[in-house]
Amino acid sequence: MDANRIALIVDSCTDVPPEDIDRYGMYVVPLQVNYANESFLDKVTITPQQVYDRFADEVPSTSTPTPAVARDVLNQVVADGYREAVIVTISSGLSATYDLMRSETAGMALLTCEVVDTKNIGMGAGLVALALARLLAEGASLDDVRREAASIVENTKVFFCVDTLEYLHKGGRIGNVTYAVGSMLDMRPVITCNDQGVYVTVSKAKGRRQSLKKAMGAAEKFASRFERVTMAVVNGDAAAEAAEVRAELGGRVAHADAWYEGQISPVLVVHTGPGLIGIGVQGV
Repeated sequence: MDANRIALIVDSCTDVPPEDIDRYGMYVVPLQVNYANESFLDKVTITPQQVYDRFADEVPSTSTPTPAVARDVLNQVVADGYREAVIVTISSGLSATYDLMRSETAGMALLTCEVVDTKNIGMGAGLVALALARLLAEGASLDDVRREAASIVENTKVFFCVDTLEYLHKGGRIGNVTYAVGSMLDMRPVITCNDQGVYVTVSKAKGRRQSLKKAMGAAEKFASRFERVTMAVVNGDAAAEAAEVRAELGGRVAHADAWYEGQISPVLVVHTGPGLIGIGVQGV
């Protein structure tokens, strides 16, 4: 590879579609899915469906990439001839992956890196990675990325709703009272990430259909701030509903230049359970 070009590295929870990983030649650092007796590399040695299939027996935990796995990817980037790289991670407010990648790159003599904290999760982070991929494809320098990254992050949001609060509760993302009351009343939160990159509730709705309407409304409102947008609709074992959301939003957000679709990573499956619908919006 031309040593003057810049590599793009993402973590597996950015949920960049596989075809775009191939198109832009991205390198992927996988997080981990951990069961009592074995661990798996996110999207490499375990699939979302395999996580769903094992929920009845065990709800696993998740963790950042191991330092060894991160170093292997970074060393491969150097071996492929790159001397500069942009690294895009999910929110530092939700994962230690950002800190890990900063630590692993700090002492590298042969690779100069810019690590971008997307302050986002899933396809929200993925849209940031794709925007940076397009910049790099147009010949942007590392300094260009440093200048543009903050505004790209600020102009990107993901809104998601889950079919059950059980997995957010088990993962420690919501408290006992919120879980008990929400489950009893069938109240579903619409969740996004705030400026610090941590989960916040945008709105609440009673029942599944109303929560999807609220999520679409939040996405449409954010999209209205921009002349043009890039959109994404992703799901966790809810492809039919995602298709309905995509079709409805397609008529409501007419100024979208591009749409992305797909399923969330196994690591995110662990924290949300089946039934997630996520809507990503990026002003461009």
